[in-house]
Amino acid sequence: MESQMAKIAINTTPGKQSIKQPKADVDLQPAKVAVEINRTPGKLTIDQTKAWEDRNLADTFRFIEKIAEEGYQAWLEGIARRAEQGDELMKIENGGSPLADQAKENSESPMYEVNVGWIPSLFSVNFDYEPSKLDINWHLKKAEFRAIPNKPIIHYDRGRVDIKIAQYQKLKIDFANLTFKGQNFEMNI
Repeated sequence: MESQMAKIAINTTPGKQSIKQPKADVDLQPAKVAVEINRTPGKLTIDQTKAWEDRNLADTFRFIEKIAEEGYQAWLEGIARRAEQGDELMKIENGGSPLADQAKENSESPMYEVNVGWIPSLFSVNFDYEPSKLDINWHLKKAEFRAIPNKPIIHYDRGRVDIKIAQYQKLKIDFANLTFKGQNFEMNI
């Protein structure tokens, strides 16, 4: 008797998995700064009107105004002098010599102040300075950040298991001089 056992062949193909993780989409807007600068320039004002007047080089209108003012003052002084001299003559009985005194006073030339005409008086030029102004305004915008995550890319190949019969079972039986005996029966095989 010969027998052969069955054999099973198992072939496995392992599964494969790959995972790729794409980077997130990032949008970054950096902080922006807006600067607004307003500047008012400095202003220097030089007024030399008085210096020009001291040199008799004033503006025509100002010169006429000055001469008119001096004439008006001289007129008022003349009226005052005549009124005073008239009062003195009205009181001639009080004594003294008002006619001679008045004649002397009216005939003398007044004393004039002598000055060099081309040198202006002290502090006749006026200076005025307004300093510059500077306004700085900052406008700060915050940074904007957005991140959009991407899902992972997963690729999977399934594994396989192949099962086959590599060898079938066998049973070989060989008989020699075999007799089968039954009840009232006998047979040669």
